[in-house]
Amino acid sequence: MDQVASTPVLEFDHVSLAFDEKQVLSNISFQMEHAGTLILLGVAGTGKSVLLKLTLGLLKPDAGRIKVEGRDVVPLPESELRPIRKGMGMVFQEGALFDSLTVYENVAYPLREAGETDEERVQKRVIEVLGFVEMEQATDKLPSELSGGMRRRVSIARAIASRPGIMLYDSPTAGLDPVTAHTITTLIAKLRDVERVTSIVVTHRLQDGYVLSHYTYAPDRQNLVLNPTEDGDSGAPAARFMVLRDGGIYFQGTGPELAKEDDPYLHKFLA
Repeated sequence: MDQVASTPVLEFDHVSLAFDEKQVLSNISFQMEHAGTLILLGVAGTGKSVLLKLTLGLLKPDAGRIKVEGRDVVPLPESELRPIRKGMGMVFQEGALFDSLTVYENVAYPLREAGETDEERVQKRVIEVLGFVEMEQATDKLPSELSGGMRRRVSIARAIASRPGIMLYDSPTAGLDPVTAHTITTLIAKLRDVERVTSIVVTHRLQDGYVLSHYTYAPDRQNLVLNPTEDGDSGAPAARFMVLRDGGIYFQGTGPELAKEDDPYLHKFLA
C-alpha cells in the first residue's frame, strides 16, 4: 500500500491531560482514516470536548503525541498551528454564529479571514455551501430569525466553507427535536460520503451514532440508505464508536461490535 495513503489523517498516541489535580484524559490512543467517522460517547465530564480542543491545538497535552496528516502538532507554535487548524471545521452545540451578521456574512467570514479578497469567489462559495445544507434561501436573515436547527445548518455551512479535511462536531443535535436532529445527522453523513471528510462526532444521542454507522448518503436519492452489509460497504471506513469513562477509553470498536458487548456499564449507559 502507498505510504501516504496509509498515513492516518488523525492519530492520538498515549495522550494524557490534567487540569490541576483532576485527570481529564488518560493514555488515549486511536487512529482515523481518510473519510472515517469516530462517534464519541460518554457521560458529562469524561473529556469529550477536551479531546476536540486537543485536536484543534487549542490545548496541549501533558504527555503523548497528536498527529494530523502524519505531523505531530503538540510541539508546534501557534504560528505553525494556524494553517493546520484551517484544515479543520468545528460545529459547536450552540452554533456560535455572529448575531449581528446575516447568514451570508457569517458563512463568508472564514473565507475573508483566510485572505480571500475576490468577492465573486466568496459569493460563489457561500451560495454553494448554503445550497449543500439547503439554506440558500436564508442569505439575508439574521441568526435570531432562524430556528435552532436552521442555525445548526448554517454553522455547518460556515465550517465547511474553507473545504476542511477534518470536521469536529460538539453535540450538534443537542436540544433539537428528533426530526431536526435527523436532518443534522443526515448532513453530517452527506458531508462524509459526498465530500469525503473525516469526522469526529461528540453526541449524547445513540441514535445519531446508529445512523452514521449503519447508513450512507446516496446523492442520487438525496437521502440516507441502509448499508448493504453489517459493517457497511460505502467505500468509506466503517464508523467507529469510542466510549470514554473516567478520562480513559472504556470501549472502542464498530457498531456491530458495540451491539455484541455484554458489559453491564455499556448496557446501562447505552440503554
